[in-house]
Amino acid sequence: LSHLCTIGRMVRCAVMLLWAAGLWGQTAPYDVIVAGARVVDGSGSPWFLADIGIRGDSIAAIGALGSATAGVRIDARGMAVAPGFIDIHSHGRRGLAAVPTAENYLREGVTTIVEGPDGSSPLPIAPFLEGIRKMPVSVNFATFVGQGSIRQAVIGLANRPATPAEIEKMKGLAAQAMRDGAFGLSTGLFYVPGNFTPTEEVIELARVVGKMGGIHISHMRDEASHVLDSVRETIRIGEEGGLPTQITHHKMIGQPNWGKSVESLKLVEEARARGVDVTIDQYPYTASSTGIAALLPQWALEGGQKSTSERLAAPDQRARIKAAIVQNLKVDRGAGDPRNVAIVNCSFDRTLAGRNLTRITQARGSEPSLENAAETVMDLVNRGGCSAVYHAIAEEDVVRIMRSPLTMIASDGEIPVFGQAAPHPRSYGTFARVLGVYVREKNVLTLEDAVRRMSAYPAQRLKIWDRGMLRPGMKADLIVFDPATVADRAEYDQPHQYSVGVHDVLVNGKFVLRQDKVTAERPGRVLLGPSAER
Repeated sequence: LSHLCTIGRMVRCAVMLLWAAGLWGQTAPYDVIVAGARVVDGSGSPWFLADIGIRGDSIAAIGALGSATAGVRIDARGMAVAPGFIDIHSHGRRGLAAVPTAENYLREGVTTIVEGPDGSSPLPIAPFLEGIRKMPVSVNFATFVGQGSIRQAVIGLANRPATPAEIEKMKGLAAQAMRDGAFGLSTGLFYVPGNFTPTEEVIELARVVGKMGGIHISHMRDEASHVLDSVRETIRIGEEGGLPTQITHHKMIGQPNWGKSVESLKLVEEARARGVDVTIDQYPYTASSTGIAALLPQWALEGGQKSTSERLAAPDQRARIKAAIVQNLKVDRGAGDPRNVAIVNCSFDRTLAGRNLTRITQARGSEPSLENAAETVMDLVNRGGCSAVYHAIAEEDVVRIMRSPLTMIASDGEIPVFGQAAPHPRSYGTFARVLGVYVREKNVLTLEDAVRRMSAYPAQRLKIWDRGMLRPGMKADLIVFDPATVADRAEYDQPHQYSVGVHDVLVNGKFVLRQDKVTAERPGRVLLGPSAER
């Protein structure tokens, strides 16, 4: 009897070990098996050869599944399989309704997009997310709540500190957004009305969000001449707000500031050494993109479009605005030449898409001097504004920031309607570009570390514990790609080109890209933050 009991315990132990390894029940069919791939699991560990079995919306097993059956078996020999990428800074709500497949993201391996950056988000959050659920969509969707949107809801676009009563209202809106499912607070301290906000006011909201498990992610107040002060401010918000803080799309704009990433990274490292949870994300390009109004002094934007137009009509104020634009074209986003500023889209004149300020100024019958280009900018703003691309970043800073172990990858992109306007190529190529250029060609990162920065790292940052790595029990968001051919194709003058080399993409266990073709599946889910009332 004693002998039989010992055998019984051994059998139970064996069953438990098989179950933990994901091997128990292999004879039952899987929905999908990805066979023979190099598994790059998201942890940063070296790849290994294995099969992956999927049942329902989750990974059921990782191991040798040669004898198992499946509804679909992918022969992935020579390919890599990785967790679907998580884009922690996306403007995907701009195009998601028009393109619910988010094909530009699928073709570079993104399975989750995180919206609400730069201090701007819908308010309230709950009905907005419900609208996303009803679309439905191919990718998972999450959001931050924007500090600028909260401020505008309470005091409009006024350039003044909030009163104590107004701050309490803003804190209430921030708390409700967290209960609605936001992952944290985004700030756009470069933009109206965020740029009118004292740091102390941001910290008040950060404390609320931090106590509810959220993070802070900031488009800093300045990424050019005052970039180091802005890094210090972002760190301070996290340190005094008591929450993780992130410098988003970190870069050095304008030639006089090239190389300052040495100092900015040192500031981040010193902050972490004293216990501040600060991290970074970036996109792998030497051009940024935002509204053409970014060339105007911020005081000129108070009150919105009508107020700005009134200032442009007043000769003395127009002269001050013009002088500031000339300075920005010289040492900031213009990098000394109007041709470095190219229009993405103007709602009032679609023909301007893809044309730079030099060409537009010449078409107006003027020489393309900085002063004449400033006149062009003021005219564009007066007519309603445009979005633009600014070529003013050094590759050396891109590489230095990317090499920091504290940096993850984010696109700052949108979901374009294919063929319309002239969007920044980051919307089509960010993640594939990292794998093709900075892993394969330049050896800046290893394949395993690049995947970590695009999957497990942002998942950990957002406390999304069931995605971002390949493990039994995790959600089956995964991609199959060819490390030898994955590449971005989008160029500044020809941006509407999909990335190549990602052949299969699954979201929640369903194929959204199968053998290079977008499917009819829409399995994307709304992901909720740590304090959501589920």
